[in-house]
Amino acid sequence: MRVDLLALRLMCFAWLWPVTQLNSSHFPSKRRHKELRLGDSNKQKHGGRVDLKMKKLDSTKSLLIKSEQLLRIEDHDFAMRPGFGGSAIPVGIDVQVESIDSISEVNMDFTMTLYLRHYWQDDRLAFPSSNNKSRTFDSRLVKKIWVPDVFFVHSKRSFIHDTTMENIMLRVFPDGNILYSVRITVTALCSMDFSSFPLDTQNCSLELESYAYNENDLMLYWKNGNDSLRTDEIVLSQFFVEDFQPSFGLAFYSSTGWYNRLYINFILRRHIFFFMLQTYFPTMLMVMLSWVSFWIDRRAVPARVSLGITTVLTMSTIITGVSASMPQVSYVKAVDIYLWASFLFVFLSVIEYAAVNYFTTVEEMKKLKRAKIPASFDATQAMAFDGCFHDNDIDLTSFPEVSSTANTDRNTQSRNSTVSGPTEGTRLRRKNPLKHNLSFIMSNSYMIDSYSRVLFPLAYLLFNIIYWSLYA
Repeated sequence: MRVDLLALRLMCFAWLWPVTQLNSSHFPSKRRHKELRLGDSNKQKHGGRVDLKMKKLDSTKSLLIKSEQLLRIEDHDFAMRPGFGGSAIPVGIDVQVESIDSISEVNMDFTMTLYLRHYWQDDRLAFPSSNNKSRTFDSRLVKKIWVPDVFFVHSKRSFIHDTTMENIMLRVFPDGNILYSVRITVTALCSMDFSSFPLDTQNCSLELESYAYNENDLMLYWKNGNDSLRTDEIVLSQFFVEDFQPSFGLAFYSSTGWYNRLYINFILRRHIFFFMLQTYFPTMLMVMLSWVSFWIDRRAVPARVSLGITTVLTMSTIITGVSASMPQVSYVKAVDIYLWASFLFVFLSVIEYAAVNYFTTVEEMKKLKRAKIPASFDATQAMAFDGCFHDNDIDLTSFPEVSSTANTDRNTQSRNSTVSGPTEGTRLRRKNPLKHNLSFIMSNSYMIDSYSRVLFPLAYLLFNIIYWSLYA
């Protein structure tokens, strides 16, 4: 009986074993489906949706890998230029000037922001396309392919803008043509000539050249001729941009050979109105102010001396201020000529009063000597020598009178005396007109002021006519 029961159990176990193995193989899939349903239910609770098609299109990693595979980047050595060993590869250049940020006369340089575009063909990057559409990339792919090594000659500083990403664009066409664009700010040297400053016109240029490849390997040229250089509306504070012109040339280096060089030439004409307000008009006013002393009485020593010294110091301040904002050049500038000529006019007005005061003092001393000043002449009367009193204010009543009898006798003798002609061998001396005029001016010192009131303005007017006709 027990044997029959044990045999029945074994038969049941043998029949149920395959069924249990089949059910256990389906349990993980059920568990996964259950987890998926739970995940869907959770995402629906949070308002999310799963779109498998959009998920595939949003895979940037797979897209980048496909692009590199499409362009066959890993199949070529992009350390070598396209067509290595053959003729020079032509690289077209197109420039759009965004702005001229600053121009420094002290450092003799300018800062410019521009879009620099390169055009060339690289058959290694050609790819099949049914719609003939190009593909655009950023700086991440640029580092994996060959690009022209164009640099700026005579540049002091330059950088590629990187806000919010590096401003670099790479566009590849199916036939292998490439457009490479970059936004750059560069500070370059400009050899300026200040001989006509501030009435000057400056010619500056930005020069582009390949650094490693000479004309046998790379040929730079303007993509569209003169239309390759485009500019936005540029407004500068001190300059007016007259012309932008592209040009082409060759540069020779003794160790490496000839290189193609492109030039961006532009002409800057300086605005004169700022310097008229800050330099020329104040200088003219200081010169005219120095002429006021010609109308002040020559005996008013403190007034005329203080006016002359004030104008001289003001002119010195103007000259120093202009020189501080200019480079230390070894030649004379136009503004220097005007300032120093004006300073000379102001200085001569001070010297003029010194001469007037000296001649006035000499004239009064001669008058007092002619009047035979007694020993009892006091200090109050002596102040006439320094010009503090007029000639009419001097009291000469205390001086002894000269007897008129002696003078009458001398005049009578002179009239009665026979005037004899010159004897033989006697030379007639003619008076020197220059010495005569000088003595006349010394005896009439007030006439110096009268002449100065006319001569100084006429001379300064003549100087201005000559100056502005030469430099304007």
